Amino acid sequence: MPNTANKRTSVELLEGVNLYYEVRGTGPAVLMIAGATGDAGHFSSVADMLSSDYTVITYDRRGNSRSAAGQTATTLEQQADDAARLIRHLASKRATVFGTSGGAIIALKLAMRHPQAVGQLIVHEPPLVGVLPDAEQLGRQLLTEVEKALAAGGPDSAIERFIRDNAGSDVFERLDQALRTRMVTNGRWFFSNELAMFASWVPTPAELRGLHVPVRVLAGRDSRGTYYHRAAEWLAKAVSTELVEVSGSHAPYLAIPDQFAASLAPLLGMPVARS
Repeated sequence: MPNTANKRTSVELLEGVNLYYEVRGTGPAVLMIAGATGDAGHFSSVADMLSSDYTVITYDRRGNSRSAAGQTATTLEQQADDAARLIRHLASKRATVFGTSGGAIIALKLAMRHPQAVGQLIVHEPPLVGVLPDAEQLGRQLLTEVEKALAAGGPDSAIERFIRDNAGSDVFERLDQALRTRMVTNGRWFFSNELAMFASWVPTPAELRGLHVPVRVLAGRDSRGTYYHRAAEWLAKAVSTELVEVSGSHAPYLAIPDQFAASLAPLLGMPVARS
């Protein structure tokens, strides 16, 4: 049974910025990093299920939901440093780090900047558009779609469309109302501060060679053919590991949390095979 009885919530001051986080369970530490709309609630169901065997740390990323934004626009480096501070504060030394979508990019940066904090890195469908051969075309297409959505209804409407496109309209409708409200409200921050940050980053060969932590790359079976899946394939090859396909598409932790937790749990304690 999930161990949620000792779920703890707090706000910790990190260099002048309050970050909201939740901790569930006991055992080896697992930090989960969300992508767009950056809310700890993305992982609530999965974290409950994993908490029988792990100490699961989730948090609202800087600028999102219940966490402060700070005085300047955020950067990948800043987001990675926030994650490292949380690990030091809550896990003493290191944690297995799971990142999905834009959170996967932050997780990669974390492992590059703070390898001592990461015991194992699990990245799920990082949106590394720039590494793909049709990156220019994809970039124009995504920019056009975003501009149209913002013009039609502003950031709240645009982020709702983004969530529906990536997670499914049925999933959006089933979300807890408080979580859904926070996610939609985060649209302004995402479009103003995070979208370009995620879309523009291309890891250099030197950065990838400098990854000295075990890396596992995941993609959803239902994502085959999408740029998310293709980017995951590229990354797995670049870091010399096998691509692991799991259930669902881009947001399985919201759409099918039971199945996703069942897919993720055995990977958390499994040695990473390098090809």
